[in-house]
Formats: sequence, C-alpha cells, structure tokens
Amino acid sequence: MQLNSTNNQVNDFDESGNELIETQSSPLRVLIVEDDPVMQLGLCQLLSEYPHLDIIGQAGDGYSGIEAARTLNPDLIVMDIGLPQLDGIAATQQIKATTPEIRVVILTSHNTEHETIAALSSGADAYCIKGIGIEKLLTAISTAQEGAIYLDPQIARRVLDKLQPPLPKHKTQPLSARELDVLKLIVEGRSNPEIAAELYLSVSTVKAHIRSIMNKLAVDDRVQAAVVALRSGLV
Repeated sequence: MQLNSTNNQVNDFDESGNELIETQSSPLRVLIVEDDPVMQLGLCQLLSEYPHLDIIGQAGDGYSGIEAARTLNPDLIVMDIGLPQLDGIAATQQIKATTPEIRVVILTSHNTEHETIAALSSGADAYCIKGIGIEKLLTAISTAQEGAIYLDPQIARRVLDKLQPPLPKHKTQPLSARELDVLKLIVEGRSNPEIAAELYLSVSTVKAHIRSIMNKLAVDDRVQAAVVALRSGLV
C-alpha cells in the first residue's frame, strides 16, 4: 500500500485486479516557494515522483509566493524562510490571514528555536530542516494536511523545552498503557495513520485516544500534549 493523506487515497487490488478501496481522489495540489533555483528544481522533481502530489507552481520570493497562493489556491505550500523581499515567516502569516485552510510546510536551513516558534506562531503547520529525508518530508506533508503539527526531530525537543508552558494546575488523570503508547508516538512527530499502523489500530481509534489524552492532560492540541509529556516525564 502506498502513502495516504487526508485528501488522497491510493487503491489496493487483489490478485485478480479487483479494487479493494474506493477510487483515488484528486492529488494534493502543492506550491513550492524557494529562492534557490537548484533547490526549487530538485524539490519539484523529487515530489513529482509521488502520484498523490501535484506540483502546480513555484515562486522565488515571499511576495510572489503570496500572489501564487492567491491565484493558484494550492492545498499545501512548501515554504523556505530565507526568501528575498519578504521572508517565509511573514509570507506564511499573510497567506494564513486570508486563506487559513492552506497548509504550510516550512522547509529551511534556519534551525533556531526563535525562528521555529515564530514560524509556528505565524500559522505554519510543519517545520522541517533542509537535508531531511524524503520519508520524513512526506510525513510532514501528510501530518500538516491532517491538520496536525509536525516538528523536525532535529529541533523538536529544543523547541518544546523552550516553550515551557506551565503544567496543569490541577492533577491530571492517569493515562492508560495504550494512551501512553499513543502519546510517545505523538512526541516523535508521528501522524495519525503512522500511529495506527505502528499500534495496529484504526485511525478513528487513534483519534479517540488522542482526544482522551488531551482531556486527561487538560491541553488543547497535540503540541501542548507533547510538551506536557516531556516536562512531566510521561515519556
């Protein structure tokens, strides 16, 4: 079976060629905003090899990226930070202000906690460091499209430690063994389908576990759950 994302389904077939899953939906429409022509070409060629991704355009600076997002209306943008004229953080903020449904995956050589937090605060859905393997980049894209946050493992722990949100004031409810398994994989930046595959669960069951985890830890999203888990020694 090939990689799935929220808007994309790749079919399985039995030995007779009979379809096992519903017909494939439209590919994820991707815009690349990158000022380095070699990097831009490499990303286009690399991501174009995957049928569930459709590269619909490229832009070389922040303002062009905003205009391309407006005219092309992509599902997802792969965005550099160090762009001429307008950096990727500011461009992301402007794009999210008008079209929050567009997912933004930051792909950059900038790896400081300050820049990562600024990008996430601007609305970015994923933050990856250039040089990341294609498997992890595809995971970041899939995770972002699901509506979750992905942090490159190279910087995740440093960023989460830097955020240092207060622990819940009231005593949290204990997590079950299965919820702790799910929480550990959340901290590792795994997407819901990856967690489901790892633990031999359905995606709907994983989502139910995540809702229960957030309720028990008194947090609002996966990132806060990961922070609490790390600071309290749950994982």
